[in-house]
Amino acid sequence: MRFQCQPGCTECCKQRGYVYLSEEDLARAADFTGMSAAKFEQAYAIRTPNRLRLRVPREKHCPFLEDGGCSIHPAKPTQCRAFPYWPELLGNAKEWAKTAKYCPGIGKGPLVQIRLARAEAAEMKAALPKLYP
Repeated sequence: MRFQCQPGCTECCKQRGYVYLSEEDLARAADFTGMSAAKFEQAYAIRTPNRLRLRVPREKHCPFLEDGGCSIHPAKPTQCRAFPYWPELLGNAKEWAKTAKYCPGIGKGPLVQIRLARAEAAEMKAALPKLYP
């Protein structure tokens, strides 16, 4: 398979759904924004008994999505970094093709070694075990 993120593209950020956070994601994003983890969580996240996720603001898809892209790009959550190598997309040709309809990077660039893509998916599963039991 081929994938190369396209410069300036934020299509993955504009899709419906949630961005789930690991505790490490929370700490990294909080540190990047100069906030304590507790203050960051209070301002930008929702914690349920099973999950921690970013709040979805009414006026946009993600609190950190700006015209120029992700405002916390160096500290973005594992789910965002791993895209499109999510466990539910790898090995599922139908879901991969559906994702390719909005992601202009799928099908572009050099061939991606499947072991590297699977390693990204494994990192996501490890970071978000309640999402991938």
